[in-house]
Amino acid sequence: MGSIRILSVIAAVIMLFSVPLHSLADSFTENAVQADVSADNTSGTPEMSYVLMESRTKMVLDSSSPDSVINAGYLSKLMTLLLIAEDIETGKFRLETELTASQTVYGMKGSVVWLEPGDKMTVDELLKSLIIGNANDAAAVLAEASEHSTEAFVSRMNSEAFDLGLRNTAFYSPYGFYDEREHTTAYELALICAELSKYDTLTPYFQTWRDFVKEGKTELVNENTLSRTYERHIGFKESHSEHSGYCIAEAGRDENGTVFIAVVLGAEDSDSAESTARKLIRSGFTDYKVIEAAFPEEFLIPLKVLGGEESAVMLSLRGGRLAAVPKSNGELTTITVLPEYINAPVAAGQVVGETAFYSGKTLAAEVEIVTRDSINALTYLYTLKDMLAGMLK
Repeated sequence: MGSIRILSVIAAVIMLFSVPLHSLADSFTENAVQADVSADNTSGTPEMSYVLMESRTKMVLDSSSPDSVINAGYLSKLMTLLLIAEDIETGKFRLETELTASQTVYGMKGSVVWLEPGDKMTVDELLKSLIIGNANDAAAVLAEASEHSTEAFVSRMNSEAFDLGLRNTAFYSPYGFYDEREHTTAYELALICAELSKYDTLTPYFQTWRDFVKEGKTELVNENTLSRTYERHIGFKESHSEHSGYCIAEAGRDENGTVFIAVVLGAEDSDSAESTARKLIRSGFTDYKVIEAAFPEEFLIPLKVLGGEESAVMLSLRGGRLAAVPKSNGELTTITVLPEYINAPVAAGQVVGETAFYSGKTLAAEVEIVTRDSINALTYLYTLKDMLAGMLK
């Protein structure tokens, strides 16, 4: 299937070989269009940054200043929505659950659906208000229903952001009000969106451009016009402010379920943000495929065991990993790192090495190598029994 070379480096064995891998995504029909992005910082807004990411692998396929720290304004609501989606998934409340507005909504600034303390609204209508109408009072009701106070909810936002590996993100409200301490990056917002894309419950809301709540008395219009103009659109949000410029987090899904996410921050206008996002997503569909990062396990030779009841143990890859790679690239190369031996006792599933999969010079995936079976340490009694058994043959 491919060539295998074994190199010895200090106390490790490194195997380098190429293995053709099975493609999980068919060709897409959209024409390739390169994202033409230029930064214009003369207006005082941040320089534009962007990321193109494949949602399942979380691989960055294209970027410009992806780690540039910026206040992303109302895009912070994406983290609010992620937590509410988790709450719905775990049964904390259902779409038909009716929630009551507290005093927090009184005098709420920014976009609102004019909730008053004591007003009742279902989770379904609150999600419409938040996603389509960007309503801050709806965000307050959902946050308090989730964690009993907006302060506790914000604490959970930051805790879960940390768990997702976000180290350049900090939230100070569920709304995205301007706060000089609040910040994130295009890359880390894309990671939040990758998590959001797992929750199909939210997709119909993201795809709705116009709707009504409060018995048809309050109209909602989505600021993200791609919700009505882009047929592959599945989410997420667009916003703008004098501090962050025009920002968009957009996702498109093809007929095979592959989702590409584009986050654009600090654009000079809405047209620039939306067109950049569409071009990036189109290039994802046109230029990339998702493949399985794996190879036949017969390439993994048994690993020597010292001081055990068995002299070697069989190895396996721990699960499969997916990788997003250029369609022009027919195969991945792998570098597998293993020790020359391990000492008994050995536990089944014990991690003993790792395989790195590369698309050209780009790291596409890493997979742990584990032992298949357990092996007990050699004891005097076992040795004596083995000697006697040999003498009786």
